Amino acid sequence: MTSLPRVPLSVPTMGEREAEYLRACIDENWVASKGRFVRQFEELFASIHDHPQAVSVTSGTAALHLACVALGLGPGDEVLVPALTFTASANAVLYTGATAVFVDVDPGTFTIDIEQAAAKLSGRTRAIMVVHLYGHPADMDAVGELAAAHDLAVIEDATEALGSRYRGRLCGTLGDVGCFSFNGNKVITAGGGGMVLARDQARLDHIRHLSLQSRVAGTSEYHHDGIGFNYALSNLQAAVGLAQLERLDEFVARRRALAERYATELAGAPGLSFTIEAPWSCSNYWLMSVLVEPAGSRSREELMHALAGASIEARPFFTPLPQLEAYAGAEPTDVPVARDLHHRGVSIPSSASLSREQQDRVIAVLAGDR
Repeated sequence: MTSLPRVPLSVPTMGEREAEYLRACIDENWVASKGRFVRQFEELFASIHDHPQAVSVTSGTAALHLACVALGLGPGDEVLVPALTFTASANAVLYTGATAVFVDVDPGTFTIDIEQAAAKLSGRTRAIMVVHLYGHPADMDAVGELAAAHDLAVIEDATEALGSRYRGRLCGTLGDVGCFSFNGNKVITAGGGGMVLARDQARLDHIRHLSLQSRVAGTSEYHHDGIGFNYALSNLQAAVGLAQLERLDEFVARRRALAERYATELAGAPGLSFTIEAPWSCSNYWLMSVLVEPAGSRSREELMHALAGASIEARPFFTPLPQLEAYAGAEPTDVPVARDLHHRGVSIPSSASLSREQQDRVIAVLAGDR
């Protein structure tokens, strides 16, 4: 058993500003929703994304759920969802009673395969959900063309892609609704929480209304004009999120520098390849990953065992959703690319705060030097 300190997969980088803002919440005795940090967090987020407004919520899952509800999805509707993603992407569709139709992914970007998406269209298809997996943007021009040709809404799952860019444009601003997450392991965190952007202001207003239990504003009465949700972000979380968001460019730059070092140092690693970045993309490299070659000397399991033995945290790629028991009733779907990536993919330590010594340890194991 190694006595080396653990190298984590992806952890927050905190500073004095987070503590300062949290102390302000306590001093002002405003810790729940509607505090000033909620407003400031939303305003800065909207400004960064060149949108007039943004709506903060309790999680990335809540953001996706509200997007589906606001688009009017329900029983009988179908939504195209990539097979390789976190389960929340599909769950948000199912919460509305709509059906998730799973689509295989591109072997290079790990994002939705547009040709297969087109083949999966039916008369009930209402939307396409795009997931910028592990921070790498999807081909949004191709997505937009398919959506426009078939009158589909585009839900942009940017929960892993804050700060990533597609052809110079920020992810989360390219679909009808963009959804973000501030979970503890993301590029920035609020200890949880999420954010929603929408192309249409009326839709964003509806999303905010839904997040506040559909309570009618402008009266002291508890009048609710619909079925809403308790999805309002707390002032405490927004305080942390704001402090983190103020350093977004720094955090993305650090991760990109780490990814560049990994790519350089692992260029000749036998039986291993560092995941690529498409020329039209700028990834935030939320989770950096390697692929074990089929004919390599180590399997994915052996590589993960070696990393664990060196006290280095690693994670396999998401299990393809059609293989999960939760979706056993879904339409049978063959997703060979997603299955292959799951079989070979390993996400490696990606924190913005990863020290040089920690990087060296990770590289040594991946390169087979120990």
